Amino acid sequence: MKNVKYYFAMLFSAFLGLNNSYSKPNHSKSAAMTSFYDFKMNDIAGKPIDFSTFKGKKVLIVNVASNCGYTPQYKELEELHEKYGNKVTVIGFPANNFGGQEPGSNGEIATFCTKNYGVKFQIFEKISVKGSEAAPLYKWLSTKEQNGWNDNAPSWNFCKYLVNEKGELVKFFKSGVNPMDSEIVDLVK
Repeated sequence: MKNVKYYFAMLFSAFLGLNNSYSKPNHSKSAAMTSFYDFKMNDIAGKPIDFSTFKGKKVLIVNVASNCGYTPQYKELEELHEKYGNKVTVIGFPANNFGGQEPGSNGEIATFCTKNYGVKFQIFEKISVKGSEAAPLYKWLSTKEQNGWNDNAPSWNFCKYLVNEKGELVKFFKSGVNPMDSEIVDLVK
């Protein structure tokens, strides 16, 4: 009954737009069909990255775009990477799913990130983050049968997902949550 109340409250709050983040419920039943560490994806330069290299680290996953009102969050994502990189790994996934706000090629995106925001955190190849075309990672992030609890797909650019040191998805943040907000920083410290 407790879980039913939790999910009803979460659903109602989401409907009213009250919550900007959602946390993993505090119960032990959260078996994921695929582990975060099973993924392998190419970085922006096309180099394959095995996510098992992230074992033992917190990871903040963000769908990014170059022409969005939230694009200045690149600065704060880089600040988070610089200040707390020993505690959290920031990884960005360019996507053109929302308003056509990431039309560039991987090379153009890499140049934009470096030139305009000095991005040093890891950016991956451009992917889709929602719908039937979503990359397997984003299907895992937004399907509770796969991640154990969360059904929140990105609703816009710069949504954030926090994975803990065990590879478990523990938090979802909407676009409006700034990367240097205490809501994120307190969890990664």
